[in-house]
Amino acid sequence: MRETPNFTGWHAALLHREDSLTERLIRQLKLLGCSVTQQWAPLDENALPDLVLVDADQGWDGLLPWGGGTAPRPLVALLGSEAPGRIAWAIQQGAGAIIAKPLSVSAVYPALVMALGIHRERLAVTEKIAHLEERVRLRPLVHAAVQQIMAARKVDEHHAYDTLRNCAMKRRMAMEQMAASIVGGAEPMPEAV
Repeated sequence: MRETPNFTGWHAALLHREDSLTERLIRQLKLLGCSVTQQWAPLDENALPDLVLVDADQGWDGLLPWGGGTAPRPLVALLGSEAPGRIAWAIQQGAGAIIAKPLSVSAVYPALVMALGIHRERLAVTEKIAHLEERVRLRPLVHAAVQQIMAARKVDEHHAYDTLRNCAMKRRMAMEQMAASIVGGAEPMPEAV
């Protein structure tokens, strides 16, 4: 993340029992431009805020609707315990940053920035993995298109692959898409290189 984020206009959900910590944290979040909802009940999956802060010391499975794994929003864990189980719970829920209790207001903004950065990285990695998995799934089409080019143009595998690659590059499409078009008959058989 290159730019320093601005949280003005963001809605933050604070999942924590009301106490002096929540008062200070809500005040600091409002100074950063956030609107804040404080509750000690599970989040509504259909009305997720822009940012979630959760008490990891007392949090339970089911408090967050995604039930562990990749959080759909940046998540900050509030943690006063060094118990490995509580730290593991926060990580399992997808926390991208931790604010230690007792709260130091100077720790809030850096934690929000960290959680947002980690969240964006996780989304990018998930998207990249999905893209690569799709390409792997379509590799048999590339092989089939290469075989068709070899048979139609009487060239070896290397030349057929180069032909497919060059054709895809000229049309500015992925090789897998070009291969699917050739195998499906939507594209004419390209000339061998």
